[in-house]
Amino acid sequence: MLSPLKLKRLLAGAAFAAWSVVASAQPAAQPAAKPSVVVLATGGTIAGAGASATNSASYAAAKVPVDKLIAGLPELANVANVKGEQVFQIASESFTNEQLLKLGKRVSALAKQPDVDGIVITHGTDTLEETAYFLNLVVRTDKPIVVVGSMRPGTSLSADGALNLLSAVSVAASKDSAGKGVLVTMSDEIQSGRDVVKGVNIKTQAFRSQWGPLGMVVEGNNYWFRAPVKRHTAQSEFNIDEIEALAPVEIVYGYGNVPRATVDAVGRTGIKALIHAGTGNGSVADRVVPALQELRGQGVQIIRSSRIADGFVLRNAEQPDDKYDWVVAHDLNPQKARILAAVALTKPQTSKDLQRIFWQY
Repeated sequence: MLSPLKLKRLLAGAAFAAWSVVASAQPAAQPAAKPSVVVLATGGTIAGAGASATNSASYAAAKVPVDKLIAGLPELANVANVKGEQVFQIASESFTNEQLLKLGKRVSALAKQPDVDGIVITHGTDTLEETAYFLNLVVRTDKPIVVVGSMRPGTSLSADGALNLLSAVSVAASKDSAGKGVLVTMSDEIQSGRDVVKGVNIKTQAFRSQWGPLGMVVEGNNYWFRAPVKRHTAQSEFNIDEIEALAPVEIVYGYGNVPRATVDAVGRTGIKALIHAGTGNGSVADRVVPALQELRGQGVQIIRSSRIADGFVLRNAEQPDDKYDWVVAHDLNPQKARILAAVALTKPQTSKDLQRIFWQY
């Protein structure tokens, strides 16, 4: 007969053996799947190469293919499952409306795929702000879309592209980036694609917004401080899937001694809108006003923007916009005002409609 102590030990051993059998039959806990991020490459400095490590301002853009960019940054694998796709390989000053449309449609298609959690677009910095704003207007998704570039090629000392790209993938892979519109990550900052502008051409801290960044990326972690309130992406009335061509819109620059001849010449090209990049509060020289009035009489929309870095154009200040039936660009610089007008005028718009759009976007 077993003693109580031996019986207790025997039962405990049997229970442990039974638990071991059950436990071994259960599947091992799987680590959480990493997000899937697609990198769409378009060229620019981030894909550039210089003749030597000291060439940080003189180099050839759009030389390195996307697969090489990704392979050269193994740290990406710690953040997400990353795939690359070469859409273009150009310097961004050569971007056209047709390329904006092609890129936008590809981003839209990827955003609809359930196996894609975020999208990164590598881009030259010269027109990066225009592409980011365009995508912000026309891609109907809450998924993170991040545009990124660099001010120095990867071959130079203190190149900034690798960290910028790592930050971009980190932001695109994060659920907390969803619903904030198209973003731009440069120099550790997370900027709104609507607000961001290139303010310097040879410094790495080149991109800024007069309203400040949305957040920061520090060692792969996102820290958010504000969110955009203007309409964008999933809340936009515009849809890239329905746009086949952008409306023809041009920019005329205001300056001392400006003649009206430029306005007259541009007005004969079949444009639907003209952005006047005026001085100060979108001011227009007295000799140019009649030319703009004549164009408006012909059905061309006239939009007053400002050429200054932190421009903010007030309606009926400097010019009687109500009387002339003109539109003001709000805080959008001339190049961004052109993007919004080119998108908005893919549909019939009165000047009142167009002004409402400039207030809201």
